[in-house]
Amino acid sequence: MKPRDHYCSQPNHGNNNLNFYCETCSLLVCLHCTTVTHKTHTVKEISTVAKTHQIEITGALEDAREVVTKLTGAMDENNRMIEQVEISKRNASLAINNAFETLQQTLEERKKTLLSELEAISLSKTTALTLQKEQFEKMIGDIGHYTDLASHILQTHTDHEIVALGGLIPTELQATLKRVQTISLTPNQESSITVSVQTDDLIQKLSKLGHLYLLPSSSTWTSTSVAKVGPEVKGEMRSKTHNGAVVYGEVEDHRDGTYTITLTPQTAGPHQLLITMDGHHVQNSPNDLDVRPIRDCRILCKRVIQCLWPTCVAIHDNGDIYVASNDHCIYVFDQTGQLKNTIGSRGSGDGQFSYPCGVSIKGDVLYVADSGNHRVQKLTSSGKFLHKFGQQGSGQGQFDWPDGVIIDSNNKLIVSDIFNHRIQIFNVDGGWLLTIDGKGSGNHSFRSPEGLALDPQGNIHVAAFGSNTIKVFTKEGVYVRMYGDPNHPSGIAIDDEGYSLVRVGGVMVECEDDTLDSYSEDEKEMEKAERAVE
Repeated sequence: MKPRDHYCSQPNHGNNNLNFYCETCSLLVCLHCTTVTHKTHTVKEISTVAKTHQIEITGALEDAREVVTKLTGAMDENNRMIEQVEISKRNASLAINNAFETLQQTLEERKKTLLSELEAISLSKTTALTLQKEQFEKMIGDIGHYTDLASHILQTHTDHEIVALGGLIPTELQATLKRVQTISLTPNQESSITVSVQTDDLIQKLSKLGHLYLLPSSSTWTSTSVAKVGPEVKGEMRSKTHNGAVVYGEVEDHRDGTYTITLTPQTAGPHQLLITMDGHHVQNSPNDLDVRPIRDCRILCKRVIQCLWPTCVAIHDNGDIYVASNDHCIYVFDQTGQLKNTIGSRGSGDGQFSYPCGVSIKGDVLYVADSGNHRVQKLTSSGKFLHKFGQQGSGQGQFDWPDGVIIDSNNKLIVSDIFNHRIQIFNVDGGWLLTIDGKGSGNHSFRSPEGLALDPQGNIHVAAFGSNTIKVFTKEGVYVRMYGDPNHPSGIAIDDEGYSLVRVGGVMVECEDDTLDSYSEDEKEMEKAERAVE
């Protein structure tokens, strides 16, 4: 298209073309104007000015196209993100549903487990009560047998026959009656079964269960930023004895500034725990600790309850479990609860037992309070007879139903002597050393001592069945104190931290700092029980 001409409208300018541009006035002018009116102004040829404006317009168009391209790309990215949001929503919804379905399944499984444990506890109590009832029935039968025999002799036999048989009947009958005195006539199990399901904290946590997180928005149109959730946390445990073996922990970031580190050491003994955050140790790291093997008391209890009237438990250094039983033998279980050996049988010969009530082991030497034979037997851990000492009586080294037997750090053997109401101390070969006499009155006195235990200071704790208390004496026999108010305590164990577990009937109670608290079946108390039997 041919460009259109433009003429000057000023008079006397002869219709000159407007071929110039006055930048001072921003006005198109002709040649004559440049010499008169705009003589002193900045004037350029219109073609020069037009080229400058063309360049500016072209640049603006290019900028506009570039911005439109960016906006179009951003719009496309928004559309993609909208689609991704829907995908993320579906994935998150699936994760939430899966999590809560798993939670529901876990709760259902836990309910089944609790009901199964309840059934097992109920069966355990019923079994123990049934065994006790059978023992009562047997003793009633034995007593009835001798009383019927005595009545028959009195009614049908001559004086000569009565004299000949009369001495035997009272002796056997009195022996049976004395056995009755050694057992508790109260039910060995409580009828109540307490359940504790603490739901308040769980419900509160469940009400806040789960979190949704938003990544920070991108700061530019074309790039995305990656958020660093938190510092790098590491945990490890190093053994000090097994060539520095290292176990690395699994770290769970709760995204609220707290972390859970799970480590499972593979060996027992001294270890060092190290926890770092971005390569720097946290407070109290490194930390020295002692790793002890876990002994599952539930397996132990299940196996022990299978024994007929178990009376005492001792643990070998190798983890084997020795259980004295009123069926006149010692059962030996391994750490998994499998029966390894049965030591002894009913009788009065070497290596035979009559109602063994106490057992203790140190190294590979086993000591058994052979209660019905009124003696203590020394055997190897495998059951080979080594030595015996004691007989029925009230003199030094004699017994009237020995019950508890323990070994102190100086290899002294401490034995409770129930019906002589005393504690006797011997060397490991049965040589008498000391007697702690419980007869008389005063704080030091006690009656019918049964269970014995040593605290970390070496003091002797006596479960005084007939005095309804725990008495404490030094290893020299000096009275220290008494604590607790248990009803006929028959057994006691003390862990390394000084916690006392006392057997009262068929129930374990925990004694600490002169107090007596009921011992229930939760994880905290199971931990205490594990420490006590270690």
